[in-house]
Amino acid sequence: MKTEVARDLNLASQKVQFDTYCKRILGNKYILAWLLKDTVKEFSKMAIEKILECIEGEIEIGKTAVNPGETNQEKITGISTEDTVPEEGTVYYDLRFFAYLPNGEERIKLIINVEAQKSFWPGYELVSRGIFYGARMISAQLGTEFQIPNYNDIKKVYSIWICMNTPQYIGNAVSEYHIVKEDPIPGFPERKKAYDKLEVIMIGLNENTDIPDEFPEILSTCFSRKLTSKEKIERLEKDYHILMNHGLGEEMKIMCNLSEAIEEMGIEQGKIEAYLEMAEEGLIPISIAAQKLKITESELRSYLKNHADHL
Repeated sequence: MKTEVARDLNLASQKVQFDTYCKRILGNKYILAWLLKDTVKEFSKMAIEKILECIEGEIEIGKTAVNPGETNQEKITGISTEDTVPEEGTVYYDLRFFAYLPNGEERIKLIINVEAQKSFWPGYELVSRGIFYGARMISAQLGTEFQIPNYNDIKKVYSIWICMNTPQYIGNAVSEYHIVKEDPIPGFPERKKAYDKLEVIMIGLNENTDIPDEFPEILSTCFSRKLTSKEKIERLEKDYHILMNHGLGEEMKIMCNLSEAIEEMGIEQGKIEAYLEMAEEGLIPISIAAQKLKITESELRSYLKNHADHL
């Protein structure tokens, strides 16, 4: 059917644009500051203004190649950053940046990755992928952050995963996965700094369940499907004191418009499939189905003949 490919391509294009604006919103320094405060324990007791000072440089939104051990000393690495290892393929990060913790005269450097996922179950455990991303960020430090045998210089990495549309039984939840020390036979001294090098944080979003007090509600506001762009902007300005400048307000509006378009196109696609199935099963005349689908009867008959097994 000549309109089907165009419709599918349009829907795919809308989804790509939606993903892009989601990541741009997450890449806003103020949104990141609230996310760090609510999820990363090193920042939990800091004021937002101080956290903003800890996030390095300006956030860069664009495709930047990052080879193992390669870091950008000037800017935060943004959308579609990649980490390539020979014969292991390429890893694309939604967002990756550096943050520095004040510690007397020295600063403690953290490397943080943020990922946005529309699907909670893409066919595998997302936490396993998060561990893989964290491991890549550690191995990529060789040559810049540390040299062999100075393994003590390895910087801690965070991989934060925002999972939208989580199942009802999970709801709005946050889980942390990190390395801990156990002593079946005690003796080794406790030196947490030596092994506290990787942490994966999983954040689940579900609009149909209650939001706990401790939950990073700024994410629920930004990615709500129920709130309008105007309501989101008002909440961000009132509750989080985030000014809608530097394009953030406009990006929020575009993301909401794209979300509505995708939902409407999905409903339209469902109607199309219903008419096709009814025509195939003889529940409605071919002429009526063709009229509803806005194609000729011969086009519909040809489509049903070639795609009957897939309906």
